[in-house]
Amino acid sequence: MASELLQLLVDGLTIGVVYVLLAAGLSVIFGVMNVINFAHGELFALGAYFALALIAPFGGSAFFVALFVAPLLVGIIGVGIERFTVRPLYGRNPLYHILLTFGLVLVINDLIYLIWEPGSVTLPLPAVLSGSIAVLDVTASVYNLFIIVFGALMAIAVWAMFEFTKYGLIVRAGAQDRQMVRNLGIDIDRYYSLVFGMGAALAAFAGIILGGYQTVNPTMGMSVIIPAFVIVVLGGLGSFRGAVVGGLFVGLVQTALRMYAPIFEGTGIFVLMIGVLLVRPHGLFGTDAAEEHTGNLLSGPRGGFLDSQTRTRLGLAMVGLLALIPLGAGTLYSTYAVTLVIEIIIWGLFALSLDFVMGYTGLVSLGHALFYGLGAYTVALGLSHVSQSAFVVIGLAIVLSAVIAWGIGFLSIRVSGVYFAMITLGFAELFYNMLGQLDITGGSDGLFGLSTYYGLAGVGVELDEIAVFLGPVAITGQSLFYYIALAALVASFLLTRRMLNSPFGAVLKSIRENEQRATFIGYETTVYKRRAFVVSGALAGLAGGLFTLNAGYATPSLVDWLNSGEVIVMVILGGMGTLYGPIIGSGIFFGFEELLTGFTDRWRLVLGTIFVLFVILLPGGLVSLPSRLAPALSGMPGREPNSEPESNPDPDPDPATDVDDAHTRGDD
Repeated sequence: MASELLQLLVDGLTIGVVYVLLAAGLSVIFGVMNVINFAHGELFALGAYFALALIAPFGGSAFFVALFVAPLLVGIIGVGIERFTVRPLYGRNPLYHILLTFGLVLVINDLIYLIWEPGSVTLPLPAVLSGSIAVLDVTASVYNLFIIVFGALMAIAVWAMFEFTKYGLIVRAGAQDRQMVRNLGIDIDRYYSLVFGMGAALAAFAGIILGGYQTVNPTMGMSVIIPAFVIVVLGGLGSFRGAVVGGLFVGLVQTALRMYAPIFEGTGIFVLMIGVLLVRPHGLFGTDAAEEHTGNLLSGPRGGFLDSQTRTRLGLAMVGLLALIPLGAGTLYSTYAVTLVIEIIIWGLFALSLDFVMGYTGLVSLGHALFYGLGAYTVALGLSHVSQSAFVVIGLAIVLSAVIAWGIGFLSIRVSGVYFAMITLGFAELFYNMLGQLDITGGSDGLFGLSTYYGLAGVGVELDEIAVFLGPVAITGQSLFYYIALAALVASFLLTRRMLNSPFGAVLKSIRENEQRATFIGYETTVYKRRAFVVSGALAGLAGGLFTLNAGYATPSLVDWLNSGEVIVMVILGGMGTLYGPIIGSGIFFGFEELLTGFTDRWRLVLGTIFVLFVILLPGGLVSLPSRLAPALSGMPGREPNSEPESNPDPDPDPATDVDDAHTRGDD
């Protein structure tokens, strides 16, 4: 028993030290610069691939050279990333850094696929690190011991640098008061670039030593970034001590679960993170200061220089054009056009659901794919076990998603900002792992071969057996589903717009503009944000249910965190806080995908680059473009994407005024 525990300790520390190096880089960057770097995992993978390129011509003997040269190269790349992409976002809400670095994930990951071949490769090791040592009935490889010792020395060196050097003193002072350091004549921006580069180099070190322990592959960055965030959230964002304790603890917990309870290996750390945040919202060693931020999330302009009537006419014209698409399929163009637009409509509904909570309360949900997948699985299981009526199972998907959203909102909205984003991500990852292990959900394979039914409750009718005649044209099969999906999107848009024009919506807008003022007026902002989160979850469940009705399957991949990221991309591309902007963003996203896949499999590289440019240059999305171009087009004065036009024939009501009026009326 003692030898077994010692073996667990060695194996756990091996993985734990890798986590420490990875999480330390994340924590240092956030603690000093208030930047959440989702691309950290790709820098981790980049370090392993740079080492592989340096070692390949010479064999394992070049390992130690690569161990120091590759992190230096990745560090230089990190400096460039900070200088040209992160620095323009200083002064904005830190959640924009999440959006920016998610775009960088798409770019760097596709670059890795483009430069190196897919598949796993073993990183050659020198002879001195091969073999094993047996002590007290415990067999440990020399390389495992090397990882533990090397990782510990690196962590101590980083800590000592920040504590005992002039560089560390300046960086710590800049983290507390950046302007004060500038007033002393110190170029703090240059120090910030070095901090980001050092964090990237630490990630590269972790990638190299893990590459020698396991294998090097293009997905290694995406597989490790979520546990890394769990660690920094557990320890407390910005806490170096928290990163060390959290990394070692998670490494030991994962190893113990793998040995004694493998069924919980994928879910244990997420349960742990959620539990810690519910008890200590800032992590074990975090403080309130780690959550402070400046700047608001920028929303799209409310109409630009178009009045409400013109916008309504354009909306009706767009719906009319969409309604004509199935009529020309098979004659004017391929029937694939209907399939593509159905996908755009469903994801447009998904993006609209996220915008309702993100664009109007500032809550960024990194786990919104949970509700999309929940709706999909509810429909899949409902058709198999409850009813053969699509109306019944869609209703179940909406209700169940709303109930789960209320529960998650009740637990999550007590934390805010970055911590809210992380806890929703934790719930989504928990659900993702559960789907892969439960027999009723089909495990990792999911549920396939589902029949699609459209009929009254209890009366199942195959989709192909229904036909709607418009003169000489018979609408059936996928074309009929197209109109059902379009109707669901239009109805959801009208419903959410009506809600936002009500006193309830006025409170939401007030929360977005100034939550503190809304609280002072007397509103329980947590309650209103929870209600918005419930509506958002219900609409996302509707979108997921429509997906399964159309595709006939549901798989755990629907809940993957990349889907949550991609729907955020759509919201930002179109314009957050507009409802219609995210629908446009869905069209742009899938339009680019369709266009680019005809030329290259690496379409995410181009799309990620476009998204990064949008976050930096056009944070209000495409809907803010007319106001930016106004000076060139008509001589009108331009304005910032988050400001109101000087003169708008039919502006949206001022949220602060409306919330005062609602309070006067006693509206709760």
